[in-house]
Amino acid sequence: MSRFRLSPEAQSDLDAIRRYLTRRGGPTLARHVLGEIRRALRVIAESPGIGHKREDLTDEKVKFWPVFSYLIVYEPSMRPIGIVRVIHGAQDVETMFSEKPPQM
Repeated sequence: MSRFRLSPEAQSDLDAIRRYLTRRGGPTLARHVLGEIRRALRVIAESPGIGHKREDLTDEKVKFWPVFSYLIVYEPSMRPIGIVRVIHGAQDVETMFSEKPPQM
């Protein structure tokens, strides 16, 4: 079974997503969205090549995979796969990575 490892930032992102969705839409919505994100993390771990490079956003060797309005940012060459961030698509991703490159 393929595996992944969450960075501290990715874990913090997931905690923030859970809190936000619970507050805005209730616990059922939060469980649904986080369940889909967890499913996507397992898929990425099994098939790390599925994501998309975004050279328009960062020069880092990361890939992106969408889940609803969120982007999973991961390092496909790490073993286990490194989940760098889980961010909302409305966030300024380019600035985020130019100010502080992703760390694992």
